[in-house]
Amino acid sequence: MTELVLRPLADAFMQVGVYVAVMVALFGWLRWRYGDRVTDGLTSRPRLGPLVGALLGVSPGCGGAIVLMPLYARRKVSFGTVVAALAATMGDSSWVVLAWNPAFALKIHALLFAVGLVTGYVVDALGIDPVRAPRRRAARPEPAGLAGPAPADALAMVGGPDLAASRRLLGGLLPRVPASTAFWGLTTPAFAVSVPVVFQMVDPGVLTRAFGGVDPYLALGVLGTLVAVLIFAAGRGRLADDSLETAQPTSFRATLRHSAHEASFVTVWVAVAYVGWQVFTTTTGFDGSQLALTGLLGVLVGAGIGLIPGCAVQIVFTGLYVSGGIPLPTLVANAISQDGDALIPLAALRRHSAALATVITTIPAAAVGAALLLLL
Repeated sequence: MTELVLRPLADAFMQVGVYVAVMVALFGWLRWRYGDRVTDGLTSRPRLGPLVGALLGVSPGCGGAIVLMPLYARRKVSFGTVVAALAATMGDSSWVVLAWNPAFALKIHALLFAVGLVTGYVVDALGIDPVRAPRRRAARPEPAGLAGPAPADALAMVGGPDLAASRRLLGGLLPRVPASTAFWGLTTPAFAVSVPVVFQMVDPGVLTRAFGGVDPYLALGVLGTLVAVLIFAAGRGRLADDSLETAQPTSFRATLRHSAHEASFVTVWVAVAYVGWQVFTTTTGFDGSQLALTGLLGVLVGAGIGLIPGCAVQIVFTGLYVSGGIPLPTLVANAISQDGDALIPLAALRRHSAALATVITTIPAAAVGAALLLLL
């Protein structure tokens, strides 16, 4: 039971969750301090749109890409800027590879940036933009919540009653401030134990003996995943990723609250991938190496899964790669194709643009994935 279930649960928090929490908090702080400067500079220099879009998209998480969606709906940025961000973003899956192997994460994010940059400029050069199509030249009212910078209103438009219900449930079962405090209170000692163990700086057996026979890595890891499950369940699995509101936090305290929530979301889905893969390999003897033989089919499957909005499925898919379940070209195709949570507000604001954008990003996804098959 320990190796089949408890160890994967502990690994999800100790190998991914604690690092995700720290990095989400860091990038949230950067968005809180400098987010307005980036978007203001973008709207004043439209020709740099795809470049800045790719930069915002390639930043870990979904927040960088999300802030562009209301700007596009107000015609402040080009469609190529949106496509560049969507192609470059790996959503919350990026936290998984960053926690697993930072050097590998740097390489794949550099590739995503290049693909997003080129795709965005190609889209603008070809003049592709559903809003500018002839059948859309008739005057139409501006979507609600876009008359001014009111991200909370836009968020309400995207989430509707479900958003309000989720907030009420979260407030009733697990108040945000105590939940955040409890999460960070556990993450701090877990991080202190994880770093020396994960980076093989200390023998885990030494720590176990020092704690009277209790394995602190296993205990903190399982407890951390359980706390993440509670936070995840309190939010009914929603609002765990970036939204129009959390992409533009109003305070660092809000950033910390969101960091705990998002890290919990990622931890839960990574735990699902880890436990599921461990049970599957143990019961069937399948080690995942056979999937490398799927070749082009695997690339097309990865790109196709990327069409699914949101981050949950993509996190599980990336977790399978980390566990050795899928080959690199398949992961890359999925990383380019997926749009994370950024597609959700875009679909609420400009549904035809969202549909076209997510289809466009699958083209370079399949092409780059196929190219990797030939090179590797």
